[in-house]
Amino acid sequence: MIIYPAIDLHDGKVVRLREGDLRQETVFSNNPAATAQAWIDQGAEWIHMVNLDGAFAAANDNMRVLEAVAKLDVSVQFAGGVRDLQALGEALDAGAARVMLGTLAVKQPEEVVEALGRFGAEAVGVALDARDGKVTTHGWTALSTASPVEIGSWFVTQGVRHALYTDVKRDGMLSGANIEDTVALARETGLRVIASGGISSAGEIERLAASGVVAGAIIGMALYQKRISLGDALRAAKGDG
Repeated sequence: MIIYPAIDLHDGKVVRLREGDLRQETVFSNNPAATAQAWIDQGAEWIHMVNLDGAFAAANDNMRVLEAVAKLDVSVQFAGGVRDLQALGEALDAGAARVMLGTLAVKQPEEVVEALGRFGAEAVGVALDARDGKVTTHGWTALSTASPVEIGSWFVTQGVRHALYTDVKRDGMLSGANIEDTVALARETGLRVIASGGISSAGEIERLAASGVVAGAIIGMALYQKRISLGDALRAAKGDG
């Protein structure tokens, strides 16, 4: 199971939000590239980078940040504000190894199918972020009528392999991951699901890894607040915790 340290970008800074709310923001660094290098030095092979400005439709220069981090010895999974295939192509051109599509996947699923054909299933995934069992869009501010399993199952038939699942109510809260729903999504759809939202301990990572179906876990607030070290998270993901 892959561990993805999170780097959430807002106004050029590394931040963490509580429940996806910009009013509940904590700034951890003014230098995203240095933050990425610190995680690499501790063993990270992937970084999960979120363009919060893009997700909330604010002007930003985060493609340059992506470009700088992608030049380091790490693979970058990128998400946030990718609303069309041009933006997707720009993120991949800037160095992202994989781009996760959220709002676009829900609102224009045919665009995701086209993206798979153009860029391949390893470079394109879907973000099935949910609140109260329904997938959210537009920076988690709008609620759809479909469940992650419903949307995920359809995407599997179209060739999607990778999915990100975030329980929005748990994101940044250190309240524990929604392990049950994460594992269920992976088992019921066959997607390579990456868990996100609320992960706060090595024990949770061990449980996700022990499921045998969860492909990865994104850790943000717990790392930045030193509730868990990246080394401990990596060991737990391998069953060595």
